[in-house]
Amino acid sequence: MTLPASVALYLGLLVLLGCERGAELLVSRRNAQRTFAAGGVETGRRAYAIMVAVHALFPLACAGEVLLLSRPFPGAAGFASLAVALGAQALRWWAVAALGERWSTRVIVVPGATPVTGGPYRFLRHPNYLAVVLEMAAIPLIHGAWLTAAVFSALNAALLAVRVPAEERALGRPWAEAFEGRRRFVPGGRNG
Repeated sequence: MTLPASVALYLGLLVLLGCERGAELLVSRRNAQRTFAAGGVETGRRAYAIMVAVHALFPLACAGEVLLLSRPFPGAAGFASLAVALGAQALRWWAVAALGERWSTRVIVVPGATPVTGGPYRFLRHPNYLAVVLEMAAIPLIHGAWLTAAVFSALNAALLAVRVPAEERALGRPWAEAFEGRRRFVPGGRNG
């Protein structure tokens, strides 16, 4: 059976996403080792394992829904979703660059380290998590996988409801003071 061109392209995009995730994990592992060497302390290890599972299943669910439920390419909405997904990638790597060696997929904090307030952190507290929120919604919708978008967005929201407060507690008072007045996920306005 020959796949429609849009499905083949979408599956190729998911493979590229997997390669990006692999690169991300290599950077994370290197940075985690350096952060631990600098006296870093990790929190939230149990929730991290669940997050890894959700993120590993995500591209499989995207592909599965498109293939098994014959989701058609949604035209302009698919292109708009692709633009959002690419913007999310740009935001993620901007956040990674701003944090430098402090960035990791794990919550590892070096006690006494000065909070990073440059890059996208000038505008909001958690740009990397915003990128993930956008991805979970947009990537499935590129090829009409609305069920995957809904389920994984809900799973991600549940994970972030635990992870974000735990990370903010671990970062402590200096971080809270540096980010007072900045919103978590949407630039502008007051904390939220």
